[in-house]
Amino acid sequence: MTNNLGTNSAKQKVGVIGSGAWGTALAAVAATSGNETTLWSRNSQVVTDINNKHENKLYLKGAVLNPIIQATTEIDDLSYCNVILLVVPSQHLRSVLEMNRSKIQDGVPLVLCSKGVEISSGLLMTEMLAEIMPNNPIAVLSGPTFAIEVAKELPTAVTLACSNEHLGQQLAQTLGSRSFRIYHSTDPIGAEIGGAVKNVIAIACGIVEGRNLGDNARAALITRGLSEIVKLGLAKGGRRETMMGLAGMGDLTLTCTATQSRNYALGKALGEGIAIDDYLKGRITVAEGLSSSKSVSTLAKDLKIDMPICNAICEVLHHKANIDHTIANLLARPQKAEF
Repeated sequence: MTNNLGTNSAKQKVGVIGSGAWGTALAAVAATSGNETTLWSRNSQVVTDINNKHENKLYLKGAVLNPIIQATTEIDDLSYCNVILLVVPSQHLRSVLEMNRSKIQDGVPLVLCSKGVEISSGLLMTEMLAEIMPNNPIAVLSGPTFAIEVAKELPTAVTLACSNEHLGQQLAQTLGSRSFRIYHSTDPIGAEIGGAVKNVIAIACGIVEGRNLGDNARAALITRGLSEIVKLGLAKGGRRETMMGLAGMGDLTLTCTATQSRNYALGKALGEGIAIDDYLKGRITVAEGLSSSKSVSTLAKDLKIDMPICNAICEVLHHKANIDHTIANLLARPQKAEF
């Protein structure tokens, strides 16, 4: 499979599909690296604010955006791009691509920046992309990132994983900068699994905080959560070292310890006794772990992998399991060797 990134990988025409906080921050990254950057949004007010005020007040308030960024509601405006970042919430990515795949040229590298497992099919996002866009090379961008810090050019390090090592290096050169350091990898599956599962573990850590169960319990959850990430990643063909790096342990650590995390905040609210429907009411942002808990749990069962933390969170979120009983059941599991 060829790609049309060209020989001058430092200056490219970069398209970003998705104008939430992370999509906007990545548009800022692309523009800071000197690329001609076009950001697609369904929301005309977001487009107006970015083009006229250089700010996404709805999703990323407080970040001043590079005037190079051009926002649009017309997906056709991305047809000339030779790199496209996909930053649509994971459960909506298929529908967006199916409606617009004819407008994306064959050979254009697609950089997956959404984290999750598709509920309807059980597919990883890379597997779904390969099914819909078979003529486009795929890369995965993942790591410990909060959008507002990235947009403000605070120091950040991420993994960019692509099975084509040369293309991965080109993409890292295109998107990287002094403040956005990219380490390239040839293991997209490992990078993707880390990003998908860590959101579920973050909800569990939030519950621990909301229930005042202490830092020891949170540390145990992070460590055993990493074990679940590794087991699922290895079963899907990922590499252990990838999941021990930025896209695995790094992302897990950030999401499970910082109140900026939407998933951690959701778990904390549940731990404090707030009903999930009440917490979600009126929110415009997505906690990916809510849907990922269901799809990850189902995938683990299909692969006959024991993932007790992810299964427990799925029960709490989707089957109204009692939190205290669920915690008690986890603690009552038979003791066993750590490895």
